[in-house]
Amino acid sequence: MAEINPRFIQHRELRQSLRELCGQFGSDYWQRNEEKSAYPEEFVAELTKAGWLAALIPEQYGGAGLGLVEASVILEEVNRSGANSGACHAQMYIMGTLLRHGSEEQKRKYLPQIASGELRLQSFAVTEPTTGTDTTKTKTFAARKGDRYVVNGQKVWISRMQHSDLMLLLARTTPVEQVAKKTEGLSVFLVDLHRSGGAGLTVRPIRNMVNHETNEVFFDNFEIPAENLVGEEGKGLRYILDGMNAERILIAAECVGDGYWFIDKTRKYANDRVVFDRPIGQNQGIQFPIARAYANVLAADAMRYEAAQLFDAAQPCAAAANVAKLLAADASWEAANVCLQTHGGFGFASEYDIERKFRETRLYQVAPISTNLILSYLAEHVLGLPRSF
Repeated sequence: MAEINPRFIQHRELRQSLRELCGQFGSDYWQRNEEKSAYPEEFVAELTKAGWLAALIPEQYGGAGLGLVEASVILEEVNRSGANSGACHAQMYIMGTLLRHGSEEQKRKYLPQIASGELRLQSFAVTEPTTGTDTTKTKTFAARKGDRYVVNGQKVWISRMQHSDLMLLLARTTPVEQVAKKTEGLSVFLVDLHRSGGAGLTVRPIRNMVNHETNEVFFDNFEIPAENLVGEEGKGLRYILDGMNAERILIAAECVGDGYWFIDKTRKYANDRVVFDRPIGQNQGIQFPIARAYANVLAADAMRYEAAQLFDAAQPCAAAANVAKLLAADASWEAANVCLQTHGGFGFASEYDIERKFRETRLYQVAPISTNLILSYLAEHVLGLPRSF
């Protein structure tokens, strides 16, 4: 059958290389990992070895020096193959904080090892159980004591810690009542999870509806060398927010990849499945939902490209990034429902991979930012409506 992504011709070689790599990890591989709740170690290792996870790292530090457009294509194709970028995607969007705000010494020390795969930067700790997305209310506190910061607090939904060497941590360094603006007094630290020895750090895995390794983390007088402060003390929230546009664009690309996977799976089944002596895809009741879902994936794909191109051109892209993430998450979820409905009972069978991908793409209605928060952002910052919270 024909390629359903009209943009395949763009970055054809990149896409083809990724499809060949991902093709080595078929349905059986992902089902085995699902059954064992295992991390796809071999898959991530191959992506790293091929240099794909170092796409955004400049060539001078051993990376590919590509733009966000290309990075988004990489994650799109991973999900388009039936795999799950959630196992390793954070390295792409965490990277911006270190790239744009880290010291030259930090970049020389860490980036070449991250690019080669010697180190993994896959985890970041921002969310807390009582603050959610109200990040200015962060309670985790890092107190400066000589050449170290001593951290106390709690984080939640901190993913890939067991499979990462480095973690970015956002903590308050000045009490909120002592700052002029509540957005000030927060700082970012690069935490070496191995060299810390685990002293003062407790990690508790959280069982969840997808095979996505995530944790609750407790800091009890946990020490971080002062040299691991990223950028200026007290400016950390700005650094984190700076990377969120990239995060939303890349997640949008993953949703687009999921959308194409669901559409492709659906149209093949609708052609092959015969009921009442005719393929079910001959019925308009089957055709129309598939066609509408496809149209919405195409629209989301176009918005993803617009947002990524604005980002690469260093143009304001917050609105475009938010719209891209919103449309792509909605389109992938619509395509998932159409796919499941078209397959009927078979859609619930693990061997078809639909129920797994169904659960995986559902996450993006909620994370890394919920659809309601995106709508609030657009209402206030783009449409000029009164702030709702």
